[in-house]
Formats: sequence, structure tokens, C-alpha cells
Amino acid sequence: MITTTLLSGLGLGSMYALLALGFHITYVVSRTVNFAQGSAMMLGAVLGYSFSITWQWPAWLAYPAALALAAVYGLLIERFLVRPFHARGSQAWLMATVAGGILLDNLVLFSFGKEPRQFVSVLTEHSVQLAGSQVSLLQLLIPLIGAGVALALWLVRRHTRLGKVLEACVQNPQAAMLMGIRVKRVVAVSFAVSTVFAAVAGLLIAPLFSVNADMGTLFGLKAFAVAILGGIASAGGVFGAGLLFGLVEALVTLYFGSAFTQIFTFALVIVTLAIRPDGLFGLKSWVKV
Repeated sequence: MITTTLLSGLGLGSMYALLALGFHITYVVSRTVNFAQGSAMMLGAVLGYSFSITWQWPAWLAYPAALALAAVYGLLIERFLVRPFHARGSQAWLMATVAGGILLDNLVLFSFGKEPRQFVSVLTEHSVQLAGSQVSLLQLLIPLIGAGVALALWLVRRHTRLGKVLEACVQNPQAAMLMGIRVKRVVAVSFAVSTVFAAVAGLLIAPLFSVNADMGTLFGLKAFAVAILGGIASAGGVFGAGLLFGLVEALVTLYFGSAFTQIFTFALVIVTLAIRPDGLFGLKSWVKV
């Protein structure tokens, strides 16, 4: 039982971490976040279900198509709901992205339907024996995929030309523009990447839950809590906080019941931020005067 619980917690934590990394990448590049991130997760799951189950597309075509459309959604969010307000120094993008997520949720509700649907995957049908418990292959793969995505993001930022471009945009956008870097394009790409991360989380978690238009709402809220908990400017901190959040949630559910899950986990966030306002792994920003 404890083995299954820990694996479930790691899986959930990896999903929260993927969503939270989407918040991280847009924040470090543009100091904005996409509060429609949970809706992007739902979009990935719904598109994956529609392409692979409803339309019977092969997985090698269905999943990339779902991720590509999720990236387009991220580009639209940045172009129409963030850029116009951010360019004028307005904080209205906060509400605009929330509204964009609600709009997408309702469009999916009317087109996809409100009834939850089971997303059957080959990986959920096969299981292995681990420490006396039957564990599906998907439960084993989810933490590995989440860690792989986080590692890939770190490697790109540290060891590639794209990473240097991102760092330049983070440190001094005006100087980056003078050096010929198209900062607006970099910001747009960061939003596309963030929604792809969310869609990956949706595709991975959908077979373990059910697919419906409201599935991303609570996930998105928890992911933002994870991003703040880990220190939103630290990719490693965000990923570690996601795993911690998922493990605590799974253990609380096991020992106290699901009725106490949200109480304990969000109380953990409040207490932690009261002690460390910059997050568990966040660094204080120094301002020269």
C-alpha cells in the first residue's frame, strides 16, 4: 500500500511540477505568468483523447498533434491576452489569462461534453510487481518523464544558444533588443513551451483519471501554489516542490482521507511561505541603488 501511495504521490508531484515549470519559464522571461495553465493541461488531455480514441489516430500522430495545438494556444494567450496589457505597463493580463482559461473550458464543455470519459492507455493495462504491489507502467514512467523534462529544460538554459538568449532576455531585455534578439518572439516561445508542458502533464495524467472540461482547474491552482512554494524563479526548486507537494498529498489521503487532503496541503503552503516568503528554494533578489 505504501509503495503504491509513494508512486502515486511522485506521479502527481511530477504533474504539478510540469505545470509549475510552465509558470516558471514565462515568469523568468517576461515577469508574467499564464493563469490559463490548468486549461492548457485540460486541452492536451481532451485533444489526446479525441485524436487517439474518438478519431482512432495512431499515438505517434495523435500526441504530437495535441502538443502542437497546445503550443498554438500558448502563442494566442501571449499575443492577445498578455502582450497588449504588459506593453502598456498594465497588470490586466492577470485577469485576461484567467478569462482566457474560462473561455477555453466552456468551449470544450459545449463541444466535448460535460461527462467524464475514460482515456484507456496501453501503459495502464500493463503492470509490474514492485515491493509486493501491482503498479502500472504509466505510474512508473510519469516521474521519469517529469524529471526528464525538467532536466532537458535545465540543459537547454545552461548549455545551448537558446539558453543564452533566454538568459539575456531575463537579465536585461533592453540590452538584448539592442543586440538583435527578438525579445517579443522569445516571450511568445516561452508561453508556447509552458502550454506544451501543461499538455504533456494532461496526456500523462488523463489515463489515471478521467477526461473532462473541468479537470485542469484544481491542477492549475495547485501548480501555481507549487511554483510559489518552490521559488518561482528556480526551475530545480519548482520541480522539487512539486514532488514534495504530491507526496504530502498522497500520504495525507492515505492516512487521513481525501477530505483532509486540500486542508493539509494548502496549510503546508501557507506555513512554508510565512517562514520563507521567497519559497523553499527561492533566492532573494538584490537591487543595486
